[in-house]
Amino acid sequence: MPAPWTFEGESAPLESGGGVVTLVEGSTFALSGRGGDIRPGGAHGVFVLDVRHLSRLDLAVDGLPVEPLSACVREPFAATYVARGRPVAGRADSTLLVLRDRYVGTGLRDDVEIRNYGRDSITANVRLAVDADFADVFAVKESRVHEHDGVLADGTDGRLAFRSTRTGVARGTIVAFSVPPFVDGATASWEVALAPGEVWRLGVQVTATVDGLALAPDYPLGTPVEDAAPIRSLHKWRAEGPAVTTDYAPLRDAVTQAVEDLGALRIVDPAHPARTVVAAGAPWFMTLFGRDSLITSWMSLIVSPDLARGVLETLAELQGTKADPETEEQPGRILHEVRFGRTTSLALGGGHVYYGSADATPLFVMLLGELRRWGLADDVVDRLLPHADRAIGWLENDGDPDGDGYVEYQRMTPAGLVNQGWKDSWDGVPFADGRPAEPPIALAEVQGYAYAAYIARAHFAHEAGDVAMRDRLRARAAALREAFNRDFWLPDRGYVALALDRDKRPVDALASNMGHCLWTGILDPDKAASVAAHLLSPELFSGWGVRTLATSMASYNPISYHCGSVWPHDNAIIVAGLMRYGFVDEAHRIILALLDAAAAMGGRLPELFSGLGREDLPVPVPYPTSCSPQAWASATPLMFLRSLLRFDPWVPYGQAWLAPLLPGAIGTLRVDRVPLGDQRLSITVTGATVGVDPEPTGIELVRTPRNPLAEDRGESTPLPG
Repeated sequence: MPAPWTFEGESAPLESGGGVVTLVEGSTFALSGRGGDIRPGGAHGVFVLDVRHLSRLDLAVDGLPVEPLSACVREPFAATYVARGRPVAGRADSTLLVLRDRYVGTGLRDDVEIRNYGRDSITANVRLAVDADFADVFAVKESRVHEHDGVLADGTDGRLAFRSTRTGVARGTIVAFSVPPFVDGATASWEVALAPGEVWRLGVQVTATVDGLALAPDYPLGTPVEDAAPIRSLHKWRAEGPAVTTDYAPLRDAVTQAVEDLGALRIVDPAHPARTVVAAGAPWFMTLFGRDSLITSWMSLIVSPDLARGVLETLAELQGTKADPETEEQPGRILHEVRFGRTTSLALGGGHVYYGSADATPLFVMLLGELRRWGLADDVVDRLLPHADRAIGWLENDGDPDGDGYVEYQRMTPAGLVNQGWKDSWDGVPFADGRPAEPPIALAEVQGYAYAAYIARAHFAHEAGDVAMRDRLRARAAALREAFNRDFWLPDRGYVALALDRDKRPVDALASNMGHCLWTGILDPDKAASVAAHLLSPELFSGWGVRTLATSMASYNPISYHCGSVWPHDNAIIVAGLMRYGFVDEAHRIILALLDAAAAMGGRLPELFSGLGREDLPVPVPYPTSCSPQAWASATPLMFLRSLLRFDPWVPYGQAWLAPLLPGAIGTLRVDRVPLGDQRLSITVTGATVGVDPEPTGIELVRTPRNPLAEDRGESTPLPG
């Protein structure tokens, strides 16, 4: 079987007409039709720990499928499906209403109601066809489920039990019912008599087992659902998140949806119940990704430090310790991806880990530094500093194999990723003429991340009074910055090269990656205006956001994954970079464009969408297999909040920059519960008036924007205390 991260084809369609409903909680998700049925032959199913534990759950009344009417997703993990039985011969309307309340969480629970609205008593045969194929999530995603790996093991005692026949991990599925059924093979049925106005109820419980161990469901039959852990956890998350009040509905709705979706994408590691991380996205990536989780946590600091704390602790625990070409592990390297399917362990640390990422390692150090700047989780930051040093060691050694000062990548195995930056599809790093860059490849944004990592670790050394380390890392950062502005800048075109290829030639495609170089501050100020102009040019700016690749490039394709599409998180980072260098109007244009796109898609930003221009179509065009919700897309509106506030804390030095500027479309903005050290602030912006309640204790609010190069000017910063 090919490694999941090397798949280059099209994902399986989720639904052939009628829409798909996705419910997600932790490492469990369910895909069904609008009537609640899970039908075989496609992507539908209940997935637990990267394995499809239920591939069929079809409800029929009197031998006919029920007719879907509506699906209401009440929570990320809960939905109500409304359907009706088929009308009897000679009648226009049905008198049977079918309701299915579904809850997903370490398995599945359905509460089924059948109501008789007729004037006559009836008898109906209710049937549930059930199956479990135990297909790997990537086999489903990539439409290569050719064999059925499950067999019916038991149909007695009023339940159906399935087990996997594949070698390795023993998996099973148990389907239990609150009303004893008649069982025929893998079908359970009931003869139901209903008087006029009467209701019949059935509870269905789907439980997954791993090596004979039943995974305790979050919603056991017979218990009130409001007592379930996912509901209590989500209520707590909502209570701690930012409360946003604004006269601009697209911003309010996008932030509200962002908080909801990030709450749903959280995963609790069974080995560390108090530790929360964030999965990359539903439905296919409900696991920990280094790059995605680090960037999402950075964007979400305005909500809570909990995600950043859990992500950093987990990634530190799984940090590379040895050289292993098969997984591309190297000492100090931060992982790319964890998968559950190849292991019997339920903990993140027991999964199959792949390390092929050029950017997760510097992003780890950057996020650790950002937590310190916000004055959050100081105990965690102090404990993880040795891991930051190991990460810096990787940047300077294995991450730079030829010793030229640039972090570069080349896969060590044919099973690894060809490209190991965030544009990790096989064609994601092209020249302007369409030729793919040959590895080893040094990506522009990765050099920015490395630069910011050196600066962050230098500040830690400065705080500790370690002058030698501070000066060494500052010198390393300065040398990288000087070389970058010399080797990556294309003076005849006025923009930053996408990368350097194996021969150190600039990969001259006009792409969005250079916006990340504004975010990290590696770009010289005299080049920033030209970069900003290119990012907002018709070639890159679609009207809905900045494209990944310009329309003038030979590889441009607006409906591709990385060569012309629009990625919300990419735009959020670009906005932060534009704000850093003082290009406020340009940043506002992108923010409003993405909020318009979110409003057109029901308030939720997907992983990506088409790069077709706003002048071509009045609505953004979806990408067919985009994850939704997806972590860093969900966090994008939260990053917009921080950019609009121009909020830049530096708690260890008793300062926080706060210089809000709102676009004309937004008259007022209030953000409550903003974390700053051990305090929580409410920030209100109305025109040029800014209010902060309460005024932070021990922290000076600087009401001017911060110098874009302030981070690497630590010589004038006094030592703490």
